Amino acid sequence: MKRLFALGDIHGCFDSLKELVENKIQLNKGDKLILLGDYIDRGNKSKEVVDYIIDLQEKGFDIIPLLGNHEMLLLETLEDEKNLSKWIQNGGVKTLKNFNIESVNDISPKYLEFFKNLQNYYSFEEFLFVHAGCNDKVVNPFQDTYSMLWKSQATYTSPLLTNKIIVHGHRPISIELCIKQFDENKQVINIDTGCVYKEKVGYGKLTSIELYSKMLFSV
Repeated sequence: MKRLFALGDIHGCFDSLKELVENKIQLNKGDKLILLGDYIDRGNKSKEVVDYIIDLQEKGFDIIPLLGNHEMLLLETLEDEKNLSKWIQNGGVKTLKNFNIESVNDISPKYLEFFKNLQNYYSFEEFLFVHAGCNDKVVNPFQDTYSMLWKSQATYTSPLLTNKIIVHGHRPISIELCIKQFDENKQVINIDTGCVYKEKVGYGKLTSIELYSKMLFSV
């Protein structure tokens, strides 16, 4: 039976990602895996994370990587270096160092293509996958890219969203709270368990969910 996975914010935690994909969920080519964005910044192995995602795609795995606000910060800096300070404040220094470049303009075309091709959201069956959330107050929430990257909320009333189970990351929560969501059968599921914040009690986990069985996998 085909499985459907979503995986939360990675932030350069390559070792956790590899362990989760290969040993915990044991991803195979019949599965679908949606990555919810924020592959870079803060952690020490952003380049390794991106290389790993690209490698899985090239090997034929069904991987859907979404755009996160940290990838958008990189792209905005590439467009205008006046945006550099905001990116740096959000962990961009580690990404530059990890890619062994002094300026975002030095990043290789291979990675630029990856970042520029990331999707804002992915709708599949009854699920909507997005990095942060949606703007519930506009006629078409799918046109508000900013909200998809930066804004999260617990419930939605938009006619375009009420029939969807929204799976997102962006806002780190404890693993205990993540588990509690499934017990309460919520419309909105947050699976960002703060992988990069290992020093914070209850956080420091990289989490994936298999949507059909509602099984959680964390490392």
